Amino acid sequence: MAYDPNIRASDADRDRTASLLREHLAAGRLSPEEFTERLDRAFAAKTVGEIDGLLKDLPGIDLYRLPDAALTRHPRQESSPPPHGGHNRAWRAAWGAWFTVVLICFVVWGIAGRGYVWPLWVAGPWGAALAGGWFTASAFGGRSGRRGLTDGRPEQRRLPGGDEDLPGRPGR
Repeated sequence: MAYDPNIRASDADRDRTASLLREHLAAGRLSPEEFTERLDRAFAAKTVGEIDGLLKDLPGIDLYRLPDAALTRHPRQESSPPPHGGHNRAWRAAWGAWFTVVLICFVVWGIAGRGYVWPLWVAGPWGAALAGGWFTASAFGGRSGRRGLTDGRPEQRRLPGGDEDLPGRPGR
């Protein structure tokens, strides 16, 4: 479909324009007064041509482009073993859950008349599995052992044509 500036603008067009104007305000291309004026005009616009006129003097921004791998907002620190040889919050939570369940089992066993010590069947295997994982994490410094990842994150892929304008829209 060919571009026609006289086509009626939709709410989605107005919302996208508002997002673009916010990005330009954040980048310092617009003053707060210009931003407010253009935003009011964007929500009052009736045609796509009126909306395009609001963005004509601003560079095009693709809001749907994936962020570049070099632009991480929270740079990852080098992975170091957790304090106390791998005993971080997750391990404390796991051991806390084990202790709580085993304590409940022993209380029920005690109230039921003590007989056969069945709570050991809950405490033993679960505790052994936790202890094995805990010692393994301590020995290897908490590293995951996954291959092919440089910093523990999956590799980001670019979409084809990520730097081009969206199809069906005129370049700005």
